[in-house]
Amino acid sequence: MKAMIFAAGLGTRLKPFTNEHPKALAPVNKRTLLEWAIRYLQQYDIHEVIVNVHHFADQIIDTLRENDGFGSRYYISDERAMVLETGGGLKFANSFFKDDKALIVMNVDILTNLNLHQLIAFHEQNQAAATLAVTKRSSSRHLLFNEAMQLCAWENTQTKEQKNARNESNLHPYAFSGIQIIGNELLNNMHHEGKFSIIDEYLFQAQHHSILGFDHSGDILLDVGKPESLEKAAQLFPLG
Repeated sequence: MKAMIFAAGLGTRLKPFTNEHPKALAPVNKRTLLEWAIRYLQQYDIHEVIVNVHHFADQIIDTLRENDGFGSRYYISDERAMVLETGGGLKFANSFFKDDKALIVMNVDILTNLNLHQLIAFHEQNQAAATLAVTKRSSSRHLLFNEAMQLCAWENTQTKEQKNARNESNLHPYAFSGIQIIGNELLNNMHHEGKFSIIDEYLFQAQHHSILGFDHSGDILLDVGKPESLEKAAQLFPLG
């Protein structure tokens, strides 16, 4: 199985570091976030990665080249012309994985001890179109699932804006962990075009397909989006 690492973002929350560097190269205990992501995937026998780039793209490409992909085979999806967000970036890179049964996708700024083998097994057992890792935690945005953990809606908890995919009640809010498995059928039949969020695609697909949540509450999960989170990451993820 291959993986795609989203590394094209501007990383505005990590300023001033991202004034001169891409977020993917922010350091945690002498490793960049990109290296942490690649080595995390290697723990689960995933040694082939696609990395999308936009902001200071050359720095990411040079880092991968100089370190021989940190031991993994790597491909670059070049979005320097225009950053395409998560859904658009995934669709743009489709030629790298269009024949694969499924793809693991993760944000470069996520550090976690989520067991990917368990996530993959859940996805395969349930024959889901996509499986999203989620946890019970406070967030400005929640995904809403029914009792069967099928995605039904998205909600902005601050503005109360809501986007619905299934007309169901008694929904349960979870926060997305930035890690997912996407099946071949969804990958090759994405509805949206151009620049768009993968969440909008999931909500569209959830009207007719099984988009499931995988609850891994209790695992370590850190969104390394702000300078102070780099300090916390250094404490939670020491070098082995």
